Amino acid sequence: MSKHIHVVVNPASGKNEPILNTINDNFHPAGVTWSVSVTNAYGDAMRQAREAAKSGADIVVAYGGDGTVMEVVNGLLGTGVPMGILPGGTGNVLSIEVGIPQTLSEAAKTIVSEDSTVRQIDVGQCDAASWEESRYFLLRVASGFDAQRINMTSRELRDKYGRMAYFIGALQAVPESKAVRYTFTLDGEDVEVEGFTCLVENAGNMGIPGVSLASDVSISDGLLDVFCVYNLDFNSLTSAIKSITNQPLDPESFQHWQGREVTIASDPPQPVVGDGEKWGETPVTVKVLPGAISVIAPANVS
Repeated sequence: MSKHIHVVVNPASGKNEPILNTINDNFHPAGVTWSVSVTNAYGDAMRQAREAAKSGADIVVAYGGDGTVMEVVNGLLGTGVPMGILPGGTGNVLSIEVGIPQTLSEAAKTIVSEDSTVRQIDVGQCDAASWEESRYFLLRVASGFDAQRINMTSRELRDKYGRMAYFIGALQAVPESKAVRYTFTLDGEDVEVEGFTCLVENAGNMGIPGVSLASDVSISDGLLDVFCVYNLDFNSLTSAIKSITNQPLDPESFQHWQGREVTIASDPPQPVVGDGEKWGETPVTVKVLPGAISVIAPANVS
């Protein structure tokens, strides 16, 4: 019996390319049937993915950036239906993390290729006392400076400058950022540090193939990686660059922990961003859901 693939298309994604022709050129020769839904507002991709899974789709594909991908993940959690990714955004960090080709045609071929594999990846869950429902992420939760940086990177900047927009946002965020007192409860152990930003990483990729914040960060290890950046100075930048080349982080600039659940509080409260979305302020509790979603990826990427 032939497979049916449903594609959730975000027309406001960062790329201008002939999506329907490319899908048909690759899916039709593979003998699969396919359908498309188009998003108009936040939440549409999650709803459409959930409806497609309930209707019997064998694969649900996200076309768009990391925000669209995360919405589709939210719709597929608990269904057992695997997700495909057609990278169409500005950053496309998750697709890079799992080795999906960055050209639309090659990514479409990956989804229907017999040589591809279904990879189980972890999902992060974040909760706060003021939220009615849990929120989920694939990449990272950030607070402090990194959250300010993302908050200051507007859609207009991303459309105009692409990935360079995040560097501009960082420059704008520096004057607004101050070191604060963070309190972590990591798998039951309390830690107090002072720093400019805290990152809870599910995936280490920084949006460039092969470039990760630390070599031992994995999206499939059942662990979260917690980083605290002590300074926004040259030494911290140098340490971050060294970590990309698999050298150890400078303990005077960064601290790195691993665990399955962490509660983050700060004095004063800091902005919190999850996979680029504004989520409010600390305190938050973050935990990992090991292997909670399936992604179709090239077989030669671990």
